[in-house]
Amino acid sequence: MRIILYAESERTQLAAVTEDLKVYPLPYENFQELLKTCDEQQKSCLTLVNEELDGTEPIGKSIDELDLILPINAGEVWASGVTYLRSKDARNYESQGSEPTVSFYDKVYVAERPELFLKSTDKRTIGPNDPLYLRSDSTWQIPEPELGLVLDESGNIVGYTIGNDMSCRDIEGENPLYLPQAKMWKHSCSIGPSILLAETVEDPYAFDITCTIFREGKKVFEDTASTSQLKRRYEELVEFLKRDNELFPGTVLLTGTCIVPPNDFTLRAGDEVEIEIPGIGLLRNPVATQ
Repeated sequence: MRIILYAESERTQLAAVTEDLKVYPLPYENFQELLKTCDEQQKSCLTLVNEELDGTEPIGKSIDELDLILPINAGEVWASGVTYLRSKDARNYESQGSEPTVSFYDKVYVAERPELFLKSTDKRTIGPNDPLYLRSDSTWQIPEPELGLVLDESGNIVGYTIGNDMSCRDIEGENPLYLPQAKMWKHSCSIGPSILLAETVEDPYAFDITCTIFREGKKVFEDTASTSQLKRRYEELVEFLKRDNELFPGTVLLTGTCIVPPNDFTLRAGDEVEIEIPGIGLLRNPVATQ
């Protein structure tokens, strides 16, 4: 069961997409309101949505015919770093060149405490088909395709989504203290196209993630990874995020990337980035300058 938000006739509509790909409208303004109702009625999201679908007719359009938008107005998007071996190696290359020695990236990879950072806010986050913006003072920018955990205010994982954690490899590599500038700017994070309810997922460590980049209509990069390659558990990341912190309903926590383009690759204006996770969908965004 997936939850989507789509635009129609100058309004937005929250909807559920069932396994047979039928789309059913839901009587909630947004996903946060759905979470609030679940909390008030002490029901799971899946139980509440199934109750709403009982006696409801599907709309007359398929999901491919809808104008999908950001499925959740996440007040905050957090991200995890160095959770995959491939990411650790890439970070080392950024900071030390082609012959890395032991660094703080190696240390955080094996440390008890994970790397967590604030990635985006609701005003900076975009949805499907919206443009990702390149940072003007960087010459080495890449997408970072990631599985996103959708959390309630208690830190329970209520759903899974796709996230693109855009990154400036040159800025972070110059100095790790520049991480906020390497990660957070206008339109540097995209989320979508749906939220897959957690209760419908048998094994959350069996997601395949594929990233494809097109330039002038031609495929210039493609790679696939699996969440089975994660070094850390989701509950571990959430537990550290909750420590002495406040979570808001619908907070998204990105879990790190295992897909890194070649070291000589950088995004250009006009490129198109596609990130696909079966069961969640395809997150597509063009790349542009501000």
